[in-house]
Amino acid sequence: MAQNNPTSNPGENPEIGYIVGGSLKDSLNARLIVPAHDVQEGSFVVTRSGDWQFYGLVTNLVLGSTNPRFADEQSEQRLPPNVARLLHGQTLYTNLEILPALMLDRGPEPGTPEYETWLAANPGERKPISIKTVPAHHSSVRLASAGDIAEIFGDPNKEDGSNFIIGYSRELGHPVCIDLDRFVQRSSGVFGATGSGKSFLTRLVLAGLIKYNKSSLLVFDMHNEYGFDDKSSDTGKNVSGLRSKFPTKVRVVGLGATATIHNKPPDYTLEIAEKDIRPEDIELLTRELNLKETTATTLDALVRSFGEENWFREFRDLVPGKTEIDEDGKKIPSDDSVEGWAYREGVHPGAAAGLHSKLTRVFNRPYILAEPATDGLGEIIKSLENGQHVILSFGKNESDLDYLLVTNLLTRRIRDAWEKKTNTFRSNPNKEGEPRPLVIVVEEAHKMLNREMAAQTTFSTIAREMRKYYVTLLVIDQRPSQIYDEVMSQLGTRISGWLGDDLDIQAVLSGLAGKDSLRGMLSRLQPKEEVLLLGWGVPMPLPVRSRRYDERFWKELTGRDADKPIDVDRSIKELGF
Repeated sequence: MAQNNPTSNPGENPEIGYIVGGSLKDSLNARLIVPAHDVQEGSFVVTRSGDWQFYGLVTNLVLGSTNPRFADEQSEQRLPPNVARLLHGQTLYTNLEILPALMLDRGPEPGTPEYETWLAANPGERKPISIKTVPAHHSSVRLASAGDIAEIFGDPNKEDGSNFIIGYSRELGHPVCIDLDRFVQRSSGVFGATGSGKSFLTRLVLAGLIKYNKSSLLVFDMHNEYGFDDKSSDTGKNVSGLRSKFPTKVRVVGLGATATIHNKPPDYTLEIAEKDIRPEDIELLTRELNLKETTATTLDALVRSFGEENWFREFRDLVPGKTEIDEDGKKIPSDDSVEGWAYREGVHPGAAAGLHSKLTRVFNRPYILAEPATDGLGEIIKSLENGQHVILSFGKNESDLDYLLVTNLLTRRIRDAWEKKTNTFRSNPNKEGEPRPLVIVVEEAHKMLNREMAAQTTFSTIAREMRKYYVTLLVIDQRPSQIYDEVMSQLGTRISGWLGDDLDIQAVLSGLAGKDSLRGMLSRLQPKEEVLLLGWGVPMPLPVRSRRYDERFWKELTGRDADKPIDVDRSIKELGF
């Protein structure tokens, strides 16, 4: 029989069981006193033991019996219903396996003299800490109430928007928050199989960051999903874009002079100057262009010959295979040929010609110009520094080559700018000079952060080192197992939908406590609208029903009806006029 604690506080859920065993290292075991179907895997449960309150996650339900014979025999068919029910209650049971996560010093029961003494000795706010001990035998276990969830995951009514509702508890529908301030302090990831709703979930988080002004955002929008309104491929319904909802805060940039996104013109376009392309940008394309091991040597020779800003243009203008007749009547490579340059610089002619041939795809990109009309890269950086958010849509230039080249080039420029601003701020600290936090959103992250490419990209440097320079990543991917494990280990907050591949599940859970207990839970999420919250931005793992990205969400976030006209005067004020 369970030894119940003193009367529960108002608003607490009734007892569902009591502790019967377990360990701090593995799991706690609790005997259920309610039907098994009233509790689900992933339930957030609370246990009170002495002055401490323990918080944990149900990871398994185990049917048991005092004697195997009682489980094998169907006594309800040979005994009267009342007798069978009593027999079941005494001989058949269900145990919960609970992953202990947090504990909180609550003190004696409120209202008692002991509580007043304890409160005087422990002033100030008390916060949960990582689990250090275990509750006593027969301590009562109950499902978490709305107050318990708010105490651990944050009050959803906090006015500064730090606590952003990401979803609701699966059993009772209580709001569950992520801490946006903590979320932007470290790189993070959104994962899930194709069709599990990664893009919708990402839109939710980005909308919260924009609404509550927690950081600037640079979104590399490979599939043109985040800027303007679109149609859902599953339902055919309209899906609101971030630019449509935040017209004064979000800028959509199109790649190339003639770029359009869903037949709409962008706010401005990005064209890249030839002088901005560096050898490291080309080396990033090794897999895409099938470059050889000699590429780095040839690129170094090009920079020595023509300079860091001119090598790309000069190499492009060399003519492969062009020859001339010398004084002896022999055919030799001409001075303006690829082979002629190679002979002069001591580079293998075949290697130079091969690189020139493979770079033809880059030479022919329509957005790479000798003299662009505007400094698009500079405009993007200026917008981000001024607190605006930029969505770079690739339009028709959405090949892997375009994505790899442009994202790495732009991110390299951003890294240089934020490092410079941070170093200036630290040498002369003042609030106005503090760099604005920046989150770079990367789709198809495994293409740039796989084991072969990670060392060459600026993205891996950002994941490992740029947190101290106010820059973090938000990676979105359906194959987390293909992301380099060193990068995955740097991701603080992880939000994962359903994953069918065991390697992907293992990658998402890598480096986390209790990963063996969470593996089955992640594989059994519903294919849509259920996610597992993990890591830095949440105090403990928890599966939730994610919010729906619909007009109700926008009404709750912005406080106005979706079809209500935008307040022009307010919009002008937000722009600073």
